[in-house]
Amino acid sequence: MKGLNLPQWVIDAFYTITGILFCGFALKGFLVPNKFFDGGVTGISLLLHELYHFNIAYVIVLVNIPFIIMGSFQVNRRFAFRTLAAVIGLGLCLQFIHYPQITSDKLLVSIFGGVFMGIGVGLAMRGGCALDGIEVLALYTGKRISFTISEIILGINIIIFLIAAVELGLPTALYSILTYYTASRTINFVIEGLEEYTGVTIISGQSQIIKERLVMELGRGITVYKGERGFLKQSFDVSQPVDIVFTVVTRLEVRRLRNLVHDIDDKAFVFTSSIKEAAGGVLKRRARH
Repeated sequence: MKGLNLPQWVIDAFYTITGILFCGFALKGFLVPNKFFDGGVTGISLLLHELYHFNIAYVIVLVNIPFIIMGSFQVNRRFAFRTLAAVIGLGLCLQFIHYPQITSDKLLVSIFGGVFMGIGVGLAMRGGCALDGIEVLALYTGKRISFTISEIILGINIIIFLIAAVELGLPTALYSILTYYTASRTINFVIEGLEEYTGVTIISGQSQIIKERLVMELGRGITVYKGERGFLKQSFDVSQPVDIVFTVVTRLEVRRLRNLVHDIDDKAFVFTSSIKEAAGGVLKRRARH
């Protein structure tokens, strides 16, 4: 088992270290010199740095510590130790690595600062840790109040950007919101990758042919549910049994699958749903990023 686990530890360490370097580049090369912000704990750290001129390397470590402690209870201790090591690594990176200021153009700073920050945070998450503890806080708070995690994160970020607007001006706050949006979208892309999985459900009277072609031509695994179709307004009491076919494909394959089903039955009912994570079964190996 150790021999099998060692390569994964190496990959996790590579992701984490690379993520730290990207985050350091985003902060020192884009955000900090231009007094821009991000959301979450990083945004709080940048706000404290700008308002009170604390060293950003120290602030970003100290502000994350309470959330790391929460993480040890809400997730597990292994996650907390990994996150602590990553955050300390980010602090050391900010303190000792010299990154040149890339640009002062506000639009470029807001977009590419967010992109590089998102790449860094996303890579760290792929490595099994977090460089921003806001999700841990939302998880902790969500168990005590009736809001969802997304709503809690949104509320915290609204407070951060409102303070930034009052203290540093509305334009800075607005550009920082763009930074946060860019970073969040980049994080999703880094974590999910280009091959984000999509669940496809097919209801058709030609389900037998569809099942065969999905397996034999596309090489996909399928699951079949037994159902009934019919129940139209003019003939509600009339129905017939039907096989409901479910399969999982990458989003790059959705169009090909739809065309295949349409060629067999152009009246088939097909709908898709996003799948954040999939493993096991008959899935094509996800490309490593």
